[in-house]
Amino acid sequence: MSANNYKIAVVGAGAVGCFFGGMLARANHQISLIGRAARVKAINRSGLQMDCQRFQETVQLNASTEIASVADAEIILLCVKSYDTVSTMQAMRPYLDAESIVISLQNGVSNTELISAIVANPVYAAAVYVAVAMADLNTVKHYGRGELQIGSFAHYQTNSSTQPQALKKLIEQFSSAGVPCALSSDIQRELWLKLLVNCSYNAISAIGQISYGEMVEIPSIQALIAQLTKEFLLVASQAGVKISQAEADQANQTIARTMAGQKSSTAADLARGKLTEIDFLNGYIVSKAREYGLATPSNQAVYALVKMFEVRATVLTNEFK
Repeated sequence: MSANNYKIAVVGAGAVGCFFGGMLARANHQISLIGRAARVKAINRSGLQMDCQRFQETVQLNASTEIASVADAEIILLCVKSYDTVSTMQAMRPYLDAESIVISLQNGVSNTELISAIVANPVYAAAVYVAVAMADLNTVKHYGRGELQIGSFAHYQTNSSTQPQALKKLIEQFSSAGVPCALSSDIQRELWLKLLVNCSYNAISAIGQISYGEMVEIPSIQALIAQLTKEFLLVASQAGVKISQAEADQANQTIARTMAGQKSSTAADLARGKLTEIDFLNGYIVSKAREYGLATPSNQAVYALVKMFEVRATVLTNEFK
């Protein structure tokens, strides 16, 4: 590792990748942003426009379409959609240095395991709470929050004697860049808490194309969120993750309060005619419930509805290409 700032590759130039990559670039970190051609071209031409709650600024950083750009990076921030994790890591593997650290800033709770099945690098997970969206090809709009909880699953560590020091240094780098960041002693639980709010809100927001704040003003939706949460907690308990009803209620209420005007990433994906991550959210809960012999009818219902809209949205998009 470098004595001062790390060389960091942000793989996946969506809203999350652009926000955290931009924040790090503002703090003079060496950032390589890897994404699709149209976005890369716009950022290289005009810079990354950051329209944030505390500032508006144009940030200059390197952007590329080539996965080989990770070759000299000491830290990889993986920000691709969960359904692209395996293919992205397979493409990245030949270029990774053996000591490069991979951090998943993705939705769901299974990405760390998927990554570690492909590469032997140190792998960490981040629970991400931020309301951001891409306003255009090179403008990231920040609506609220922006903090990270980072930690590791002990059985994924390749060198347990050195990981805590490296992780502490990384958290300091994020904090110095204006990103609230803390070390989690139980990242599995943090990821499940994030999955909880994703399962409570994302599908409903997508089906109704409605914001979190609007959702909780509707009594019948409040009742649906309560049922989704009840089913979620049953599955989490069977998976060995202990989250109390009070903790779940607080997590749900916090999202509605701090991101009231935000629609879910699932809603944004459907609106753009893209695949969603629903298989890694409510679909994951349905799958695990089946494995445990549990019934999760509410999660099954919202999962099926999103899949229906997903198919319709992608068909319409293809028709008008």
